[in-house]
Amino acid sequence: MKKNFLIQTGGTIAMSAKGEGVELDPEAWSDLLIKQIPELEELAEITTYPLFFEDSSDLNAEHWVNLANCIDVNYEKYDGFVILHGTDTMAYTASALSFSLQNLAKPVIFTGSQVPLSSIRSDARRNLINSIEMATTELQEVGICFNDHVYRGNRATKLSIGDFDAFGSPNLDPIADIGLNIELNVSPKKLIPPFDNKAAFSNEIFVLTVHPSLSMNVLDCLDLSKLKAIIVRTFGSGNFPMKGEFNLLPFFEKCRHRGVIVAIISQADYDAVNLTKYSAGRAAIQAGAISAGDMTLEAALTKLMFLLAHSDSKEHIETQFQIPMAGELSIEK
Repeated sequence: MKKNFLIQTGGTIAMSAKGEGVELDPEAWSDLLIKQIPELEELAEITTYPLFFEDSSDLNAEHWVNLANCIDVNYEKYDGFVILHGTDTMAYTASALSFSLQNLAKPVIFTGSQVPLSSIRSDARRNLINSIEMATTELQEVGICFNDHVYRGNRATKLSIGDFDAFGSPNLDPIADIGLNIELNVSPKKLIPPFDNKAAFSNEIFVLTVHPSLSMNVLDCLDLSKLKAIIVRTFGSGNFPMKGEFNLLPFFEKCRHRGVIVAIISQADYDAVNLTKYSAGRAAIQAGAISAGDMTLEAALTKLMFLLAHSDSKEHIETQFQIPMAGELSIEK
């Protein structure tokens, strides 16, 4: 029987009803898991470990490193890993680990629930059973398992607050579908170098969402000396205001002169940024901006944070950002 390491980090799945809302209840969690889903032991030999109990909105890069280190320490002991995590920032953590856990030869599966396990109509039971079984497969990457689908961790994003089908993967089909049988849609790699945990992230980054009437006075308040990169969420395939007082090009030029990377991503979930299609994108290229292609915001942000922590070369970071590292980016053929 395969051995799974089940890591608890908190989130809705570990909460209990308290009055009109829900709250984290670490003490009740372990007993509840064993009592409500004893058949998990039929799927794998499970070791549970409460790494931390946090609402996922409070998680940051230090938690990502802590989690990656936990997997690193236990990597040789187990066949697969399941991480219970809040849904709000699950895609960020999954993306961060996809870049950190290099040469991964085992499944690392994130899951959680929209309703606490303690509730009768919870989706936790289904997601947990699916995730434990996924962690016994030949999958060799970080995934998010939710509502009978498994998405590549760095391709997933949360699409719904109230639906059990909370996640989607706009630009890549699920890497596994769970029905009567589990259908893996990716093939295992035959030759993999030794596993290597490279978890490290820089916080010297800012995400800017372009919107109509975005004031340049606000952007002038940004202290670029404290930043190494800015992700700009533009319209469509890379469009932004170019006229009058709302022209963004002077800001891009300012960033270039200060050595700050400008990476452009779309506010649309589907398809990719194409900076050669319209005049705004072509002007952005001239101003030194680079494209995030079809990466999710979660993947683009964590990838840049990862690259910034591992290199001081702006040119190297910009080059690596536009090359797939863990299947997060599609390359046009």
